[in-house]
Amino acid sequence: MRLITHNMLKCHVKNCSDPDKQFPLRFKGTAGAEEVKLEQIEAERNDEFLVRMLPRLEWGALAITAGELNIPLPDKVPSDPAADDGFLQALHTAILEMHVLEGTMFCNGCGHEYKITKGIPNMLLGEHEI
Repeated sequence: MRLITHNMLKCHVKNCSDPDKQFPLRFKGTAGAEEVKLEQIEAERNDEFLVRMLPRLEWGALAITAGELNIPLPDKVPSDPAADDGFLQALHTAILEMHVLEGTMFCNGCGHEYKITKGIPNMLLGEHEI
């Protein structure tokens, strides 16, 4: 799972204790629990795509997640991101080349866990959670 995908996921448990904490899902292992297995898979860089995606990304959540996973990413978006090659490269690496292969995400609101196996997050809920 790429971080661009993670940036669009939130908890959908019906009785989540705090809806304001359903996003972003946090990774277990970033606080010393279960390890998160990351792999960098090279991908062709498309600057036009990156600039178009910026308004769709929740930057604060992406920066927090990247920091927890030790993926270098600036705290802020520059005033002219299209002209900042270093920023575009860091963004490209973070959202398109870094893959979470194994691990667990959890909701800060209700604590529900979502396993990631072979790069695929299991976002299905049990009947009692829908």
